[in-house]
Amino acid sequence: MTDSNSILTLKDYGSITFHFKELMDAKDISRSKLSKLANVRFEVADKWYNGEIERMDMDILARVCFVLDCEISDVMTFEK
Repeated sequence: MTDSNSILTLKDYGSITFHFKELMDAKDISRSKLSKLANVRFEVADKWYNGEIERMDMDILARVCFVLDCEISDVMTFEK
């Protein structure tokens, strides 16, 4: 395949950086508190806090943004 936009071509696609830790620290919301308020397991809140997200559940993302009173762009950025 010769299409330069193909995912089959090895290239740098950029990266997504998470900012949950900074936002949670600024709002003084612990992982334990986030897990209770967003109704997620502590392990999930811990992974999000540490930026160790492998797959994102959109419902959880909506709940976390609601709890943190933020926009999606406040908690993640895409860098080319």
